Amino acid sequence: MSVRTRATTWSLGLAGLLFFVVVVSAGIGAVTIPPRTVAAILADAMSVPVGVSLGGATALPVVGSVPTPTLEFVSPFEFAVPRPARIIVLSVRLPRILLAALVGFALAAAGTVMQGFFRNPMADPSIVGVSSGAAVGAVATIVLSLSIPFGLEGAAFVSAVVTAFVVYLLASEDGRTPVATLLLAGVAIQTFLGAIISFLLLQSGESLRQVVFWLMGHLAGATWSEVGMLSLVLPLPFLLLVVHARDLNVLLLGEEDAHALGIEVERTKQLLLATASVVTAVAVSVSGVIGFVGLVVPHMLRLLVGPDHRVLLPASALAGASFLVATDTVARSGGAEIPVGVVTAAVGAPFFLYLLRTREVRSP
Repeated sequence: MSVRTRATTWSLGLAGLLFFVVVVSAGIGAVTIPPRTVAAILADAMSVPVGVSLGGATALPVVGSVPTPTLEFVSPFEFAVPRPARIIVLSVRLPRILLAALVGFALAAAGTVMQGFFRNPMADPSIVGVSSGAAVGAVATIVLSLSIPFGLEGAAFVSAVVTAFVVYLLASEDGRTPVATLLLAGVAIQTFLGAIISFLLLQSGESLRQVVFWLMGHLAGATWSEVGMLSLVLPLPFLLLVVHARDLNVLLLGEEDAHALGIEVERTKQLLLATASVVTAVAVSVSGVIGFVGLVVPHMLRLLVGPDHRVLLPASALAGASFLVATDTVARSGGAEIPVGVVTAAVGAPFFLYLLRTREVRSP
């Protein structure tokens, strides 16, 4: 079976699994909604453009007033479903579910790249300090009541990207970035940022609960604007990672061999590191620190599909989306909601230990 066929087969299968998990999750909550009803609601929500209408007017210099074209959409389905169930699914549960899917998708994709980049199955998206950097920005914004553009998410994203850039600068020498030095620089920066976070926690006062909730990872209060933002931002960097999946395969042979095979090693490393860091920063900025998704899911999928990143990368991303939707469903379904990061750690850590005990940990 060719690589393209394997990648397509695994991607379609895992996409089907993701749809199933989304439908089941949307029906679980204080009000139980049957999966069949959820599927009907989702089908009704689908719409296709059928034409363009001219309505209203826009004033333009010289030209004057001109009609404004508007796309007309219509749903190909018209299922009879209760209005309360429709509101619950589309307005309350679906934004959170889709945000969980996008965050899980991003973290698993970034974790796959980081494990290949460092040639270490224990690597995860936060290994270069991205999550710690985001945490400093978010916690400082909450504790110090800072008012900045784009709010808490903007602070977390900028802080995460700056941290990754600082780690890269510290690890670079004479135009080269040794992987071992990059790893050590990331550990050092994470330790330093952890001290800053601890100090801010001591100063948090009444905002302590909000800070701890963010640090544990959360998806409560998800909005359609956050879903739209991630939907617009993630495709391009993910496509860049997929395009360079073959180069990542070659880097696994070692930098000298990769250079001999025509790979621009330093440029490729810079691109992979920067893109994976941005993907992680975007995810963490809206969800807080959610652990184990980018560690366990890529490792598990590597055991199933093999180490070829042309297959592994899309498969891990889709599996990560399903994993986080499922764990977030557990987090919000109890008597009291708990941060999803607690559930991913509670599920991921024992499972990862099981893999360590029962299977050989394979290097990427």
